[in-house]
Amino acid sequence: MKMPNADSGAPVPANGLRILWDRLKEHPLARVGPGLITGVADDDPSGIATYSQAGAQFGLNMLWTMPLAFPLMSAIQSMCGCIGRVTGKGLAANIKDSFPPVVLLTVVSLLLVANILNIAADVAAMGEVAELVTGFNRHLMTAFFVFATLLLQVFIPYHRYVSFLKWLTLSLLAYAAVLFTVHVPWGEVALRTVWPKFAFNSTTAAVIVGVFGTTISPYLFFWQASEEVEDMQAKPGAVALASDGKDPDQELRRIQWDTWSGMFYSDITAFFIILATAVTLHVAGITDIDTAAQAASALRPLAGDFAYILFALGILGVGMIGVPVLAGSAGYALSEAMGWRSGLERKASDAIGFYSVIAISVLAGLAIQYSPISPMKALFWSAVINGVVAVPLMIVIILLVSKKSVMGKFTAGRLTTVLGWIATAVMGAAAIRMFVPG
Repeated sequence: MKMPNADSGAPVPANGLRILWDRLKEHPLARVGPGLITGVADDDPSGIATYSQAGAQFGLNMLWTMPLAFPLMSAIQSMCGCIGRVTGKGLAANIKDSFPPVVLLTVVSLLLVANILNIAADVAAMGEVAELVTGFNRHLMTAFFVFATLLLQVFIPYHRYVSFLKWLTLSLLAYAAVLFTVHVPWGEVALRTVWPKFAFNSTTAAVIVGVFGTTISPYLFFWQASEEVEDMQAKPGAVALASDGKDPDQELRRIQWDTWSGMFYSDITAFFIILATAVTLHVAGITDIDTAAQAASALRPLAGDFAYILFALGILGVGMIGVPVLAGSAGYALSEAMGWRSGLERKASDAIGFYSVIAISVLAGLAIQYSPISPMKALFWSAVINGVVAVPLMIVIILLVSKKSVMGKFTAGRLTTVLGWIATAVMGAAAIRMFVPG
């Protein structure tokens, strides 16, 4: 964490560390942008719990959701990235400029509540998994992870902290490795991915909403737009594309590649999680999973210690990314809405409101661990709120990227717009069906 970004101009470690750092900063992983981190944050511990439940309850018959979700989530996230890079402002700031205040107030308020509840569920899962692996008290481990992520965000500049986050994205590979420890009927997997068998009732709809809700999440929209702004500001001489006379094609291609590859990494990992739990837990008759830690524990007698350790370490790794993204997106959204200074590159004393939102969000999530509120109830209500806010927010995003007054000549193409509307329709239909009995 002492090592600076390649372009920061800060001093670098001496001797052997200098050689290591020179190699790391030339690695392709060091050059990817917000899309990769956003994609991995999508598979946070609460998301892992949702995917595990889908696999345990429905077996291979929920695998189809991931191929469908991939182009939809990629389209929405690329819109958010382009909004940030083209305008030089985050999503909340653009909503503030283009829509009535009630729209911004409603979206940001719901986002803050949902993020705090989601943080509570995530850190609870991390503490529970750490207790399983180390034997230490889960509440102590939860507090450790909370303060570790908070201190990193507040005291480490973005250009250094982001390098740490990028290397943590490798933790998702654990879920691919799990599949090497169990038997997978690949022919049946291929069939059920394109031809699933299930009754479409309210219970099924609830799981589908949960899967799509944790895959296409509002906090990721705000995070990616703001991180494009952070990356732009970190480059000397870079300005918003809307006001830059230079050829923007290379930058727009970079956003598309970064976002679609990051979302593919996230999507294929979610597919692996559903698959791993389908061929182990579902086959063994374990169909009810409440937490990611419970899924890891259930895997142990079925797939062995190695699969259990891999699954558990993956939860901890993505939690160290997911919690900062949840808190950071809340900080960006409220700061832009209120006109406060914001940015992880700023010192805490220069962005007091921004860092206060981050601190309060994470500490409130920690406080829920010591309250009568169940972390799983927190996760449930977070999913409900995300479901409420996602559909109208996606409509707002599509309208923003279609406005020449916002995007200038960089309005979204027809394919991206169509995929965005399909994503909105899928999310809306599933949410409505969830509340229809039968």
